[in-house]
Amino acid sequence: MSLLQAILMGVIQGLTEFLPVSSSGHLALFQILFHANTDTGLLFSVLLHLGTLISIFVAFHKDVGRLIREGILLFIDIILNIITFFENLFLRKDLPYRRVICTAYRKFVMLILVSTIPTGIIGIVDSDLVEMSETILLIPGACLVITGILLLIADRLPDGHKTPKHVTYTNAFMVGICQGLATLPGLSRSGTTITACLASGFDRKFAVKYSFLMSIPAVLGAAILEIKDCFGAQGSELALSGGMITNYIVGMIVAAVIGYISIKTMLVIVRRKKFTGFAIYCILVGIVSVVGYFIA
Repeated sequence: MSLLQAILMGVIQGLTEFLPVSSSGHLALFQILFHANTDTGLLFSVLLHLGTLISIFVAFHKDVGRLIREGILLFIDIILNIITFFENLFLRKDLPYRRVICTAYRKFVMLILVSTIPTGIIGIVDSDLVEMSETILLIPGACLVITGILLLIADRLPDGHKTPKHVTYTNAFMVGICQGLATLPGLSRSGTTITACLASGFDRKFAVKYSFLMSIPAVLGAAILEIKDCFGAQGSELALSGGMITNYIVGMIVAAVIGYISIKTMLVIVRRKKFTGFAIYCILVGIVSVVGYFIA
């Protein structure tokens, strides 16, 4: 892979990962229409995902730091409560239990964990369906139309006021289901989850923040699986030249920079209700794809 190709892939990854146009949908359409091999290799794919994770960490560094800290403290309190339970049970003590969800960020951690559960289950169950969908022009086309409709709905939903304190675990579970369904090519992950958050009454700024922060476990999980495949594959990609490694790293950095810009752009788009342009684009591309399927 040349340096120019690596930079181009980094730009595409950074834009489509966060803007509501569905990278998987466009990739599937490109593969089907042009019979092109868009496989960039497992190692480069992992680095691109790492780049988009870096952009999330930088854009929301204060929130990520608080979430990690409160997540660790939450885990410690759960362990201490388990110890207290057995002491009360076997030693006949009456020790008080610690309050586990005692801050807004601990509630935030629990909400993300609850959202991750259905996402993971759906991701495992429908993996074969997703793979099959990438080979049929009709499905990414129809999903792009659905994405466009969801974006139009998002712009017209009333402003909500829910922050972590007021978001219910049912809200988080439903948003997690939407994130799991968005693995279908053509369904934008950011567009689908942000719309689900807004429909649940989330504050608009918090809806964007929640959509991107809740993606961290899913992206990390996917990257870990790809790393395992990368090490296990025959003819491992780890035996790369120094120049190729440099190109890969440049692609990762570009994905991080463009991803950061895209996140900041999404915060403005959602706050000002400017999804219409993206919606029209997705609907038009989707309709052309669906019509093309039946003509072909």
